[in-house]
Amino acid sequence: MSELVPLVKVKQSGMAKIFVSYLQSQGIEAASRPAESSTENAEPFPHVIYCQEDKIEQAKAEFAEFVRHPNQSKFQDSAWQSGSSINIRSGQRLSKEITSSLKAKAGWFTLTIFALCWLVYLYSLVAFNASFDALKFNQFGDLTQTMDEPWRWLTPAIFHFSFLHIAFNTLWWWQLGGQIEQNLGSWRLIFLFLGSALLSNSAQFYVSGPNFGGLSGVVYATVGFVWWFGYLNPGHKIHLEKPIVGFLLFWLVLGFTDLMPINVANTAHLVGLLSGIAFAFFVTHRLKLEKSIEH
Repeated sequence: MSELVPLVKVKQSGMAKIFVSYLQSQGIEAASRPAESSTENAEPFPHVIYCQEDKIEQAKAEFAEFVRHPNQSKFQDSAWQSGSSINIRSGQRLSKEITSSLKAKAGWFTLTIFALCWLVYLYSLVAFNASFDALKFNQFGDLTQTMDEPWRWLTPAIFHFSFLHIAFNTLWWWQLGGQIEQNLGSWRLIFLFLGSALLSNSAQFYVSGPNFGGLSGVVYATVGFVWWFGYLNPGHKIHLEKPIVGFLLFWLVLGFTDLMPINVANTAHLVGLLSGIAFAFFVTHRLKLEKSIEH
């Protein structure tokens, strides 16, 4: 291993890690270490980048380019590959990364519902009563009103009561709904969303009345679908690992106990799960039928 010598001092540890990762990807031995400082005179550039002595001129030229264009893909890509990617211009770069990651694992319908849930949640922070009254299953406990305003059969699914509530639901919707949409097409996910929202919302209303909301019933429908579709179609891209299934089923069962500190729409969860499982059997049968007709 070549001797490492100081190359440059920088302010941000993120910058140091990204550039070190890039140098290493170019075959140049490099490392970053804290600069020595005293309590009386704090070091204004607390991170030192070191590189191998015989490649220092090349490293200097690379650093000059890095300073001018830190967001070039060659620098960021090497950081991703090493597992140490940290954004220097966090606002713009993070936004791009989140957007590209969301698009990579989901289709247009998954992202539409994802965005709709968050827009409704943000609006509810400033107008909770108005937004909930507009979207709840019905306002007065009279089913005829829901017949007159048919959107109310579905809209409770996009209303959430807390940050943790919406974060949990939209994360799983993006992950599992995206998996379904990318591999089986948008129309099947749309059908699953509409059917599970209708069934789970209706069941929850009959059990507890109109004061509920959340995408959980639909999320558990995606859980049921991905779980059983993967089981019925071994080797398919759509699948869910057994530990994750166990974790989600544990939370489903826990909701029916008195141990949860909050009210949980247990009926919606259970009906959603069962509807997703039923749809997995239906889609599997249809795919096998289509394949047999082709042959």
